[in-house]
Amino acid sequence: MPKSKYKFNPESLSFDKVKLGFRAVLLRGLAYLVGSLLIAIVYYMIFAIFFDSPKEKALLREIDQLTLQYDLIHREMNDLDKVITHLQETDDNLYRTIFEAEPIPSTLREGGEGGVNRYKELEGYNNSSIVIETTKRLDKIRKQVYLQSKSFDELIELAKRKEDMLKAVPAILPISNKDLKRTASGYGLRIHPIYKIIKFHAGMDFTAPTGTDIYATGDATVKAVVSAKRGLGNHVILDHGFGYESIYAHMDKANVRVGQKVSRGDIIGFVGNTGTSVAPHLHYEIKLNGNNVDPVNYYFNDLSPEEYEEMIEIASKTGQSFD
Repeated sequence: MPKSKYKFNPESLSFDKVKLGFRAVLLRGLAYLVGSLLIAIVYYMIFAIFFDSPKEKALLREIDQLTLQYDLIHREMNDLDKVITHLQETDDNLYRTIFEAEPIPSTLREGGEGGVNRYKELEGYNNSSIVIETTKRLDKIRKQVYLQSKSFDELIELAKRKEDMLKAVPAILPISNKDLKRTASGYGLRIHPIYKIIKFHAGMDFTAPTGTDIYATGDATVKAVVSAKRGLGNHVILDHGFGYESIYAHMDKANVRVGQKVSRGDIIGFVGNTGTSVAPHLHYEIKLNGNNVDPVNYYFNDLSPEEYEEMIEIASKTGQSFD
């Protein structure tokens, strides 16, 4: 900025030096300052639009790294999902089948988290959807792992009790029947001996003279000792635990009392002809979780493979039950 200013004087035809006052100098200085600031702001805006600052570049690199990490996490979670699914299928279809335990319901395995919004504090950010979705998947995996861990704890306890279970399962013939000739009627639809109609026969019949020994087919506790003139007649119900019960009907008399502990092979009563029965015989039933099952499938501790095949053939051919 020049120190002096000159003005043309038409009278003297010369340039006279003009002296500026303090105010004029101040205003001129402010004008230069404001102009410089405006130019600087324009340059800054142009630079900011077309060029990233070092801090912005660092933040962009961090965002790229976080996005890559989220992608890697999602891939790992997909792999975990596959592993957990395989464990669940093996648990339900193999381990629990071996130990005869009910599978964990899918509604429990896949159940979501209801109630209040547990992810509200994660909302309101630019990448909230990614964070919330990842957190939800982690929560689901955490729950599935917890349930599977509890399931394995239960299976460990079942394995420890397997020996007791093998002793308790009704796995022998309820009367002496070495030549299998005492097998009179099998499980399924049979002709009723009195009503002469086809009726479901929920057990197996074994003919034997009155007074023949009847054996407990597995370790159990005596649940009921019933005396009756109709239906099953005098009969005993054993509770073997593990969901199993066995019923011995049409007895002449029982040899046990309610609450008594019995072992496989103990004599619990004697063959008779009580209740709705047309001849001395034993009607034998097995129930699993309250439902009747075919006793012929449970003689694995008593019969050879050849005898087992013969037993199935004999039981399937009988057309009329004895009760």
